[in-house]
Amino acid sequence: MGDICNNMKTMEDKEMETKDQAIDAQNEAENSTETAPELEETPLSELDQLKADLADQKDKYLRLMAEFENFRRRTAKERLDLIQTAGKDVIVSMLEVMDDCDRAEKQLNSADDISVQKEGIQLVFNKVRSTLQSKGVTAMESLHKDFNVELHEAITEIPVTDNKQKGKVVDEITKGYFLNDKIIRFAKVVVGK
Repeated sequence: MGDICNNMKTMEDKEMETKDQAIDAQNEAENSTETAPELEETPLSELDQLKADLADQKDKYLRLMAEFENFRRRTAKERLDLIQTAGKDVIVSMLEVMDDCDRAEKQLNSADDISVQKEGIQLVFNKVRSTLQSKGVTAMESLHKDFNVELHEAITEIPVTDNKQKGKVVDEITKGYFLNDKIIRFAKVVVGK
């Protein structure tokens, strides 16, 4: 702590010496105005030039900071808008599937033929799958594959008689899904042991 105080005191002393030298130089310049008028104009014009340059740089700095602040606000607003409407495309495409579901529900209430009802429901399911696939969603194939902790979430283990089934997925409780090759939901599976 003492070294820091001594260093600060030394720095203050140096600053005072520098100020004293500047005052002495200014006094000498004032005294020598009668002998060399050219010398007085040159330092003052350089000083004026430096002041003008400093003011110009300050102005540029302030403008740049204001521009950056405006950019930051604008991108934050755009990001918020993007987050709020990110799912709009998917939801609009799913509304068509919802319309098909409504039509299928009406058909279920009015028709008695089970095979026609099954066919209509299967068409709706296929449309849901194809709509999701068009948006980049793909189902994960897990059944009878090796258990992988990066893809699967084991619900339970059950004993199996076939040694080939050990460490493999025997049953799939919930399907896993990828969105553009990135996992969005892990598959919940039963593993053989």
